[in-house]
Amino acid sequence: MPPRVTALRPEQRGRIAVELDGARWRTVPVDVAATVGLVVGRELDRPAVRELRRALRRSEALASATKTLRHRDVSSQRLAQRLEAAAVAPAARADALDVLARAGVVDDARFAERRADALAERGFGDDAIRDDLERQGVPSELRDQAVAALPDESARARKIVARRGLGPKTARYLSAKGFGEDAVEAALAGSIAADT
Repeated sequence: MPPRVTALRPEQRGRIAVELDGARWRTVPVDVAATVGLVVGRELDRPAVRELRRALRRSEALASATKTLRHRDVSSQRLAQRLEAAAVAPAARADALDVLARAGVVDDARFAERRADALAERGFGDDAIRDDLERQGVPSELRDQAVAALPDESARARKIVARRGLGPKTARYLSAKGFGEDAVEAALAGSIAADT
């Protein structure tokens, strides 16, 4: 005869302690208990235990993902890598990513746009921004859209030239920051023309 739930006791941080046949068994999140229908008197046969394990894995995957997202926005690929590093099962990982994407919490287009804006504000050129977005796991079409939405690269380079001055050091600086050759030449030529 399968064990029977004899008590559910509230614990801290949204968890409940489950007792089976009068003995403490384990604590589970309240949402998991509600999802699988843990109630006093329910028998925990094999299918019920399997369902509980699946719900626990999904809950742990979501908790791990939201912990990562609490600090900063990340791409879905980067989040999947973090969940994999946290030893989250592939099915639970895919389910958690799907839930977060449907809720709008994980959105690669939004992430790419915000990351590109932040890097452009910090003085990076289009090439460096594309490379960073690629390292972050953003798909190529979203990288291109995010960079296309930025202000003109030459105009951003001209602002840096105006702040740093003309010269080979500034040209090297712009190249190191990922500005294209055309943008560097246009910025330096525009600044020279403005000075004369």
